Amino acid sequence: MKKIARLIALHEGFREKPYRCTAGKLTVAFGRNLDDVGLSREEGEILLANDIEVSLAILQDRVDGFDCLSQVRQAVLVDMCFNLGWPRLSGFKRFLAAVEDGDYSEAAKEMLDSKWARQVGRRARRLADMMLSNVWAREVQT
Repeated sequence: MKKIARLIALHEGFREKPYRCTAGKLTVAFGRNLDDVGLSREEGEILLANDIEVSLAILQDRVDGFDCLSQVRQAVLVDMCFNLGWPRLSGFKRFLAAVEDGDYSEAAKEMLDSKWARQVGRRARRLADMMLSNVWAREVQT
């Protein structure tokens, strides 16, 4: 199996971003044909877990007191970092300052007073409610 993988990797190469192969198919990694094959649920969950770990590491490094936040409030920040990316989330200066100050009412207000909230609608309202109440959203409690 390892030699087969090395052979295919030799021929395909690795590309971290999607591209169009010579047949015009959307392709990624070691020649994965996303148009025809896509990703399995398990592969998607592996990607999600990796992305969550990256967001956690960024937030632990860049948000003062992140590790002292409750799991619920950490989850809100991870969700936002995953959705926005750190460069855009870092622009939420008043929101992040409110979180660092423990002013969760102000943090929730700042979340909702943004272009992001208008774009994502229900997601922003759910996350702001979680930030304010420190209670997991009903949809994820099970």
